[in-house]
Amino acid sequence: MEKHVFGLTTLGFIHTVTSLVAVAAGIVFLLRDREISPRNRAGMTYLVMTVLTCVTGFGIFQHGGFGKPHLLGKITLVVLALAGIAGRRAFGRASAYVATISYSLSFFFHVIPGVTETTTRLPLGAPLFTSLDDPALQAIIGACFVLFLIGVFAPVRRLRADAPLPMGVTAA
Repeated sequence: MEKHVFGLTTLGFIHTVTSLVAVAAGIVFLLRDREISPRNRAGMTYLVMTVLTCVTGFGIFQHGGFGKPHLLGKITLVVLALAGIAGRRAFGRASAYVATISYSLSFFFHVIPGVTETTTRLPLGAPLFTSLDDPALQAIIGACFVLFLIGVFAPVRRLRADAPLPMGVTAA
């Protein structure tokens, strides 16, 4: 395959651009609304670009054949489908929680390849890490997971605070 910008194929370049747009839209949402939701243009941009990122990723075989990145793409699509189903109140009172956690998890799934691909490619000629299995890189991903857990706690707590109390129950 012909390589172009930064050693990426045309498909790899499109994949990277769509993922960057999705991440930018996700960051806007997280900073502005403290959650990701497809109820407006930024949310739909995030959703569409995340799906396109997954789909274009299925055609990239930099490390041989089907691998962990492809599996992550499939898991991301399942999580987005779960969020969409939750958006239709399919899980009753838990629907808002399922949707909020699922959209946040899909954003974390952007972080994993974003960090690994960036740190194993840049700076050009002398990347920060030479292997996806580098313990320091794994520690960074672990720290990002902890940040995800902290970040998802705020909207879940807000949902809980906004939830109406069951009939006959009063606030303490």
